[in-house]
Amino acid sequence: MPLTSKPLSMETWPEFARLVDKHNGIFGGCWCISFHLTGGEEQRGASAYRAMKQKLVREGRAHAALVFDGPDAIGWCQFGPTGELPNIRSRKSYEEGLGYLPDWRITCFFIDRERRGGGIATVALREALREIGRLGGGTVEAYPEDYTGQRTSNSFLCSGTLSMFEKAGFKRDRKIAMRRWVVNRIVPRSRAKRAANRS
Repeated sequence: MPLTSKPLSMETWPEFARLVDKHNGIFGGCWCISFHLTGGEEQRGASAYRAMKQKLVREGRAHAALVFDGPDAIGWCQFGPTGELPNIRSRKSYEEGLGYLPDWRITCFFIDRERRGGGIATVALREALREIGRLGGGTVEAYPEDYTGQRTSNSFLCSGTLSMFEKAGFKRDRKIAMRRWVVNRIVPRSRAKRAANRS
């Protein structure tokens, strides 16, 4: 059965939550909330983060492309408008070289531990870009790590790899940490979106 993708929504929340629960809340109970947080919202614990994430999903303020194998979610790529994901890594260095804010950010990936190494992140990235096009397109920015030719912990790769983004058409902008890059590309508005606007 081929892999499929659906946006994160209240309809797909049960499958998303099942995958997070399977991995004990992810990275100590993160619930894929850390990039949403602003000052004073940190250190609240897994149950609070779960409630916060669910509230954001209910309000349409949390975006991700979920990858499914049959009925089961096996991974995702988180993305969103810049204001939705303010808490990026290496912020001080990032802001020093900032010319303008992008329309969208891609901040993290998570793949089921039993499916890693099978190209699921590449599928999730492709589907996230497709969803961004459906939502209007624009400048998309991401912050991958460059560990070319080296082994490293999966926790260091939650923002994706530089080579994966370059294969997806992203260009290097600048380096903001020893291995972390800012990359970007333009995603055109999808034809379906343009047709809807004309009707």
